[in-house]
Amino acid sequence: MIVVGATLVTVLLALAYVAQVSRWLRVLQREHYDPRSMLRFLARWSSPLVAGAKARPPAHPRSRAYPRQRAFPRRPFTLSHAFIVAIAASAVLQAYVLLAIVAASYGLFCPQGLSIRGKSSPLEWTLRLRSVALLAGGLSLIVAVLGAFTREPFLGAVVMVLAVPPVLDLSTRLLQPLEERRAQKFVNQAVARLERVRPTVVAITGSYGKTSTKQYLAELLRSDGAVVASPRSYNNRAGLSRAINENLAEGTHVFIAEMGTYGPGEIRALTSWCVPEIAVVTVIGPVHLERMKTLDVVEAAKREVTEGAKTVVLNVDDPRLAKWPASLRAAGKRVIPVGSTSAEAEVRVTLEAHRWTLLVEGVNLGVIDEVVGVQPTNLACALGAALALGVSRTELLERVRGVLPVANRLNVVTADSGVVVIDDTFNANPASARAALKVLSSLDLTGRRVVVTPGLVELGAEQHSENLLLAQRIAGLPAELVVVARTNFEALATGYDQAPRRFDTRNEAVAWIRSSLVPGDAVLYLNDLPDHYP
Repeated sequence: MIVVGATLVTVLLALAYVAQVSRWLRVLQREHYDPRSMLRFLARWSSPLVAGAKARPPAHPRSRAYPRQRAFPRRPFTLSHAFIVAIAASAVLQAYVLLAIVAASYGLFCPQGLSIRGKSSPLEWTLRLRSVALLAGGLSLIVAVLGAFTREPFLGAVVMVLAVPPVLDLSTRLLQPLEERRAQKFVNQAVARLERVRPTVVAITGSYGKTSTKQYLAELLRSDGAVVASPRSYNNRAGLSRAINENLAEGTHVFIAEMGTYGPGEIRALTSWCVPEIAVVTVIGPVHLERMKTLDVVEAAKREVTEGAKTVVLNVDDPRLAKWPASLRAAGKRVIPVGSTSAEAEVRVTLEAHRWTLLVEGVNLGVIDEVVGVQPTNLACALGAALALGVSRTELLERVRGVLPVANRLNVVTADSGVVVIDDTFNANPASARAALKVLSSLDLTGRRVVVTPGLVELGAEQHSENLLLAQRIAGLPAELVVVARTNFEALATGYDQAPRRFDTRNEAVAWIRSSLVPGDAVLYLNDLPDHYP
């Protein structure tokens, strides 16, 4: 009987380990194999024990005088936290059999809400993922075997189950040199192809607006032919090398490379082999502050794109970018300042009464109807790059007529039900959120306005306050707020100043919208977090 019981517990612990690895490998993959993401997301899912204090209500319901908050506000006490308490109690009481059973139960079912298979994206068993899983499995097995030879044979297996996130962190770090060598092979192939095809490279970076600007520029150049843009959000080393190796055909004249970064040095490394003739910087904003901490670090990281470029296109509506032209010109670079509102912009796209006016060095090129969902500053960045590539002023106005919104970025359509739908699910920053709310408020409606959002993430210490302000703006339209998931619920509810409707998943929120809204109503889908967020 004892043997049967021990075997059953061992099997449960093994199954629990597999469940934990499946969950956390998916988080690791979705976070681009950043080893630090393991402990960050463990903190998110365990936030009642590790997060900052509950936000204090403001002195006035619409006041901006909120205290700075930690990025991970408290979540309700859940089954996951009950298991954690039980594990701690069992360890203190040295009830090791009970500890093994509780730990196995936690591994099988928790963190509550973090799916094994995933709802928004399953695991992709790439070579890198298999390597991490194999090494982590080996390290965990060593721990379990060593524990089996102690007085408490289950203790090693318990540690194996509970330590999956830090073991994956360690495994990813240990494999980093090997991954660097693997990636360099594809980079070398990309460099060879660039040298053979010899296109003019346009590098586009910025805290946001990169993908939209890239697509607008590609559309402005489409009639010239032989233009290749990096697909989707392929903006790191692996993505760019793959885009070049798979898409850069002989005869390509222009390659548009979106370049992203999670920290200093990454863009400099990209431009060392994918060398831009023209660099475009869209904006400096509070994105990835969780990793880069301050806007000064973000700005320095983005400025790396200008180091090897001969021409730099800058959105000088941004106060930080407005300070760059003098030093860049002193370094011998051509600078094309662009924007929508700044008088310093040589290329401007101004918006008035749903009409765009295009100006180049003070010359009015014409007026055309606004394309809803196309941001004037991003369009101005694309126009500046097109001019740098030799497109004549006389052609610009006609080419702008063919520019379309980017999918899932401020697209406005009327559904078959008669409800106006604004799809901004791929935008996730304070500036784009303000732009989306402006579009929602500008609609001529007879009915309700509803915003469905999980809030904004990766804003570090600013995340709580930015979500408070977002909810205030939604309340000020006025519009109804529907919150998806729990990550930002407390901040959004406090800023909204009343209890918003909340759903665990976006699909549940969409089902409610479809059953509740009628012709004359409008819904804005603002941001869409993957399901590895709580």
